[in-house]
Amino acid sequence: MSEKGLQVADEGLEDIEIALLLDGVYRYYGADFREYAPASLRRRVREAVQREGVESVSALQAKLLHDTSCLERFLALLSINVTSMFRDPAFYLAFRTKVVPLLRTYPFVRLWHAGCSTGEEVYSMAILLHEEGLYPRCRVYATDMNPVVLRRAREGIFPLASMQEYTVNYMRAGGKRFFSDYYTAQYDHVIFNPALKANLLFSEHNLVTDGSFNEFHVVLCRNVMIYFNKTLQKRVHNLIYESLVMFGVFGVGNKESLRFTPREKNYDVLDAGNRLYRKVR
Repeated sequence: MSEKGLQVADEGLEDIEIALLLDGVYRYYGADFREYAPASLRRRVREAVQREGVESVSALQAKLLHDTSCLERFLALLSINVTSMFRDPAFYLAFRTKVVPLLRTYPFVRLWHAGCSTGEEVYSMAILLHEEGLYPRCRVYATDMNPVVLRRAREGIFPLASMQEYTVNYMRAGGKRFFSDYYTAQYDHVIFNPALKANLLFSEHNLVTDGSFNEFHVVLCRNVMIYFNKTLQKRVHNLIYESLVMFGVFGVGNKESLRFTPREKNYDVLDAGNRLYRKVR
């Protein structure tokens, strides 16, 4: 067999190993990555093999099934946790101007951050709602499938070194106060004011396997579905549609869109550039 043929055979064997690993993780732990984008999965599984110091994907599977700490590291690696406070400031500015007036018409507002990662965007939204006078009548549900990042999100502790970047984002997002009013610096970290946590509820939820758990006036699922294949994207779009009240608002990431999705015709565009949509049918 030629060198190219051997490489194709090796990749074929690796794909089988990855499929078996993902099936094992799902059956034993309930974490389902089987419909994630294959190229991204392959890169991350290879990185996990290297980090864990094992010889093959099959060896990684054995370690995952017998070592829960290895599973936590694997979940952290497969979960996409790239985030920051007031990430994409234009999105938050659009939310202030186009969504907040709609939310003022409700006596109580339920908002769902799906795939909240370490919580930076959740606290950003809490600050925005506070400044708009809406926070006392809001409940913000922040969910992620990864218990490790959820623990960090609940703590509300972030690196002091990030505050300069976050302050610039906050100002560009239409911030109305000094950003430093919202946190206390301690050594090389900051902790956000306890008042911002009052109406936040962090909990585990897997978009792949779990169903709807409430009706929401706003659902934000930003920069999450770009890592899913078409089958899983369809499932999540249906889940979010079922979770939104009529005339509720849906926000996705700036690299995502509702075009060519199964629910495209169920929404009107609130802000095309900032990917904000309103359920109308």
